Amino acid sequence: MATISLDFSAIFNYTPVLLRGIFLTIELTLVGALGGFVVGVLCAWARTNAPPRARYPFVAYVEFIRNTPFLVQLFFLFFGLPSLGIRLSGFQASCLAIILNTGAYNSEIMRAGIDATSKGQIEAAASLGLTRVLIFFHVVLVPALKRVWPALASQVVLMMLDSSVCSQVSVEELTFAGSFIQSRNFRSFETYLIITCIYFILSYIARRFLLKSDEWLLVRRKVTHG
Repeated sequence: MATISLDFSAIFNYTPVLLRGIFLTIELTLVGALGGFVVGVLCAWARTNAPPRARYPFVAYVEFIRNTPFLVQLFFLFFGLPSLGIRLSGFQASCLAIILNTGAYNSEIMRAGIDATSKGQIEAAASLGLTRVLIFFHVVLVPALKRVWPALASQVVLMMLDSSVCSQVSVEELTFAGSFIQSRNFRSFETYLIITCIYFILSYIARRFLLKSDEWLLVRRKVTHG
């Protein structure tokens, strides 16, 4: 019977590479979360408030992104756009792809929350003389965020895991770091076990932080209006 010999020291000899991969994964996640949230809110607003004909470009964008693979979107930005004279670095293409992809999914999540707002609340706010912008932000957007926050938090975590695809365009995030280390020490089991554990820890921390931030916002809002 063959004996199994594990050697994790061969991975930790590349700690700087791992740390850089973790840092870039977190950076991609932060950029994608913030950019995707802004794009999602804007698209959700346009699809619920814009004139019917003005909604078509936003509908087309959401449907196109949600029905094509993220990897193909990334390859189009990185390999396809240079044919049009637009050259993006691997990191720039990855950030743009993540923002566009996350924004499309966030748009549908936000739209569900916005549609749940009763028309009576909007009419009451309008009768008080609030502008459409103030009505959207205070009467529609904030309650909608509270309804869909768990779904948005899950989308952030999924987006962070999907960022592993960015290694295909030489972005030195966590998966790229794992592939690099494995190609040097040939310890595939130990290397990818460590990478898997790091992804799990990052996902757990991100999910807990986002859910706790939701609780903080709820408590803060109650205290403010209490």
